[in-house]
Amino acid sequence: MIHVCFCFTDKKGNYSKFVGTTMYSLFENTNSDVTIHILHDNTLTDENRDKFLYLAVRYNQLVRFYNVEELCADDFSKMVEDNPKLLRDNRFTIGMMFRLFIPQVLPKNISRVIYLDGDIVVNTDIKELWEIELGDNYLAVVPSNSIAMKKHTHLTRQLCIDGLVEPDDYFNSGVLLMNLILLRGETQRIMDGVNFIGSDPRHTHFDQDVLNYCFTKKILKLPVRFNNSVSFARAKKETKIDQKIYHFLGSNYRSFGLDMNDPFNRLWMSYFIKTPWFDADSIGRLYSGFQKMRDDLENNRLKISANIAGKSRVFFIEPSKIDAMKKTFSIGKDELIIPAENEASAQRLFNIMKASKGKSVFFIMTEKINDKRIPFDQLKKAGFAEGKDFLKGWELLSESNGEPFNSYSLVLSM
Repeated sequence: MIHVCFCFTDKKGNYSKFVGTTMYSLFENTNSDVTIHILHDNTLTDENRDKFLYLAVRYNQLVRFYNVEELCADDFSKMVEDNPKLLRDNRFTIGMMFRLFIPQVLPKNISRVIYLDGDIVVNTDIKELWEIELGDNYLAVVPSNSIAMKKHTHLTRQLCIDGLVEPDDYFNSGVLLMNLILLRGETQRIMDGVNFIGSDPRHTHFDQDVLNYCFTKKILKLPVRFNNSVSFARAKKETKIDQKIYHFLGSNYRSFGLDMNDPFNRLWMSYFIKTPWFDADSIGRLYSGFQKMRDDLENNRLKISANIAGKSRVFFIEPSKIDAMKKTFSIGKDELIIPAENEASAQRLFNIMKASKGKSVFFIMTEKINDKRIPFDQLKKAGFAEGKDFLKGWELLSESNGEPFNSYSLVLSM
């Protein structure tokens, strides 16, 4: 029996379909007996639970559910109490932390388990990963792309900068083969790791950083085919789909889309449409999403026309895109351009916004700087109104301007 674990929270009810798609791809590509273990909280609806059960029964497989909110109530409450940023930081979901409770929650007769994120397509037989010998290692993992880290220094994690983890050893926690026999004896080490990572805001990948901090010297490194990053594959212009585990890295809002010319979108969609989550209602929601997008574009056009009247324009743009944006927005020589280079430039933007509030409209043309999101929530809390004081300028661009159409919100709506 192969044991596979998923961990998630689903407040809006639209994440279960991603986990279901991963499950379907796994079942479709293996002839082995599989038990799926789902660690969840009270946000899992009866409808989504029934769909997981239906999918497992269809393939004569098993699925088990574990409510971490109830089974680990005391430990989980203490973890959140000691690390309040788990609730404040919109980069995290509580469900990301459930994987730290896998050794504690799964039955003691299970000695190993494969953990998978929900933004994955298992386009290969999972048995190959399952049969890898762990020896005295706690985890089998795929290290993050160390070449990319050296080329793009903003990808280097703080644990590596501080010398606590070697860059070539830092791993992505989306695919793990876990040695539960050893991990069950490390509950205190894991909680100490949670408190250490939580005490320093420079650590941006909470659960992943905890596992790296605790077990960096006790990992077995796996070939990249067991956790193949779709974003890197796209960057390298790959088009061939192989027998690999493809990780879409869902924190990237362009990870999933409706453009079927993209081979990875097509791969995911080919599995999704065969799950119980794809039905008449999902098509209806997709249609409503297109209608809303059309209406929003028209309303935004009217609002922008009204709100910029009599005000100057200021543009916050990545240096490599300045020339293109000058043409796209007909930026005049007397209009201010702030290069979006680093965190210091983001602070400069904020200072200028405060100094010229009500006099200028700021076109913010990038969502991230060095892999960190622009803090739009902080802008709103400071009294700046989207559509009046600032605009998410990249949303105004079309594919002809070099900005791919973002259909992720439509995928979520399905």
